[in-house]
Amino acid sequence: MTTYGSFPGSRPRRLRNTPVMRRMVAETRLHPADFILPAFVREGVAEPVPISAMPGVVQHTRDSLKKAAAEAVAAGISGIMLFGVPEESKKDALGTPGTDPDGILQVALRDVRAEVGDELLVMSDLCLDETTDHGHCGVLDEHGRVDNDATLERYAEMAQVQADAGAHVVGPSGMMDGQIGVVRDALDQIGREDVAILAYTVKYASAFFGPFREAVGSSLKGDRKTYQQDPANARESMRELALDLEEGADMVMVKPAGPYLDILAKVAEVSDVPVAAYQISGEYSMIEAAAEKGWIDRDKAIFEALTGIKRAGAQNILTYWAVEAAQKLR
Repeated sequence: MTTYGSFPGSRPRRLRNTPVMRRMVAETRLHPADFILPAFVREGVAEPVPISAMPGVVQHTRDSLKKAAAEAVAAGISGIMLFGVPEESKKDALGTPGTDPDGILQVALRDVRAEVGDELLVMSDLCLDETTDHGHCGVLDEHGRVDNDATLERYAEMAQVQADAGAHVVGPSGMMDGQIGVVRDALDQIGREDVAILAYTVKYASAFFGPFREAVGSSLKGDRKTYQQDPANARESMRELALDLEEGADMVMVKPAGPYLDILAKVAEVSDVPVAAYQISGEYSMIEAAAEKGWIDRDKAIFEALTGIKRAGAQNILTYWAVEAAQKLR
């Protein structure tokens, strides 16, 4: 008969006894350099505009965006991903503001590069959804369907103007077939082999994008299920990964992050380039809303979610808490 205290021989709890012990044996560590801040800049506003569905996040003015970029540098994060929100009257079927050198995103890229230089990776969202009057990520054909190849021509133009405006990294996010190869060719044609591509390799048609629609002033009617991935599918993600790597992606990303940690782990296991994940608006808003009601501990929930994303294999995390989390880690 086993006497009290003689069993079990293995006691994993010994390595959980104190905060210092837990810190020493931690298998996953967050660092400010892990983080990239998504940021919105809106044309024609005099003050930052709060996004009601994303408490604490705003649509920046050009001036407040520059301040946010400087704050990001001070916090030690790695990058800022810019999304431009043009005036509604400037949107059209082709998303013309997306290729206008004086479009809000291109202007913001120049502003931020002038503010921070190379101290922060300045990244640009390469997609048409913010600039089209129909809200889709591409050009529509005569039947109202997204025309993949016509959209690629627009993406090529966007890549070139974003590179000219100062983007270190472009992020093609529209999930068009062949988009990485076309963007790489477009950049190389103008001698911008130095501009990297962060491929939105795995982007699901997710309900968690809801608050983002307000953030970018989306005009979308309907959904994006014909080009974004079906949440039911996993093998499809591996096919998308193989294609993006073949076409020249420098980094790959899974979006959303939290609901797709299994996919993130699969991608990280086989990718030979850095892997990122985007903790999207709905993930952010759920935690903020629950914390506001007193249902969860806000800070603990934020860091648990971020740790889970990194543990699953993300080397970099796009998160709206990037600066706040980095400041608390330092």
